[in-house]
Amino acid sequence: MAIDCIKTMPSITTPQHHPKDQDQCKDDGKSFVFDAQVLRHQTNIPQQFVWPDHEKPNINAPELQVPLVDLGDFLSGNPVAAVEASRLVGEACKKHGFFLVVNHGVDKTLIAHAHNYVDTFFKLPLSEKQKAQRKIGESCGYASSFTGRFSSKLPWKETLSFRYTAEENSSKHIEEYFHNRMGEDFAEFGTVYQDYCEAMSTLSLGIMELLGMSLGVSREHFREFFNENDSIMRLNYYPPCQKPDLTLGTGPHCDPTSLTILHQDQVGGLQVFVDNEWRSINPNFDAFVVNIGDTFMALSNGIYRSCLHRAVVNSQTPRKSLAFFLCPKNDKMVTPPHELVDTCNPRIYPDFTWPMLLEFTQKHYRADMKTLEVFTNWLHQRSLS
Repeated sequence: MAIDCIKTMPSITTPQHHPKDQDQCKDDGKSFVFDAQVLRHQTNIPQQFVWPDHEKPNINAPELQVPLVDLGDFLSGNPVAAVEASRLVGEACKKHGFFLVVNHGVDKTLIAHAHNYVDTFFKLPLSEKQKAQRKIGESCGYASSFTGRFSSKLPWKETLSFRYTAEENSSKHIEEYFHNRMGEDFAEFGTVYQDYCEAMSTLSLGIMELLGMSLGVSREHFREFFNENDSIMRLNYYPPCQKPDLTLGTGPHCDPTSLTILHQDQVGGLQVFVDNEWRSINPNFDAFVVNIGDTFMALSNGIYRSCLHRAVVNSQTPRKSLAFFLCPKNDKMVTPPHELVDTCNPRIYPDFTWPMLLEFTQKHYRADMKTLEVFTNWLHQRSLS
């Protein structure tokens, strides 16, 4: 039986409440562990991973045509190229918040090494991966699906998440993380992902310049806001599933963070909900997929959109991706620049800090398409209590 391949382990915390879905794990002293190396071969998948009919995937979704933004001349300082790139970015962010960037300046060898180490980590025995086990309520560490937090609509995936900080005197933060959690044998892991995150931080600041230009605020405004970012890097691994039409690799959600820079392998599986249908973004190894998150939607006073997206799986080939989630420094107040607020465009969202929204999504709410709306109401209720 497929259910036998989900091992039980002691519960490490009380479950969290989700206002929308009653799918939290019951406090029965046990939670499940997703052992991908076993479950990938099962013809009958556990019921916890079967999604409702109205959310089941369309594996062959039509392709979404997203803007391809060439950053080469922009990064070289060409002002005409900067204007054109900002125009393309602005059009995409008003419609669905997704675009591709090429000639981005990130070394291809570094990208390849980062993908190789995804394979290396997720092929480890479960007990080895659990050295970096993510605790409930935290955003970093190894997670085998969300089995400790939820009991239904579980994603068919494994992840490893870790913090990146651009603050001064933090140049070895990721290297130290891998050494402390996984041991000396993972020193090279830490070096590769330290370099990768630094490249992602640099790229994201350039994209922030384009976003500022496209919104009509100063080119430096958002770059300076995120200069000392405190971000999250996530390695995603989607093992094959023998019933890919019943489950999802990642459920429908909008990213609560500010900006996501994703690099896909060649397998494919990313889908975006546009014009009332799911559309796929096909892999392009030379490009990064960029999308707006809820925090930047608040920074833009709702002018730019975070968009609903998900990941599907297949029965043959593992899929992997690298996701860098740009987040502000913890003490930065998320508030739109004054140029984006007037009598015709009043404030939509209250001031908040990124740790407040992060805590909300980790302890109180399962991120979906209404996260920012529900978070805003939650803040309002707290202010009245």
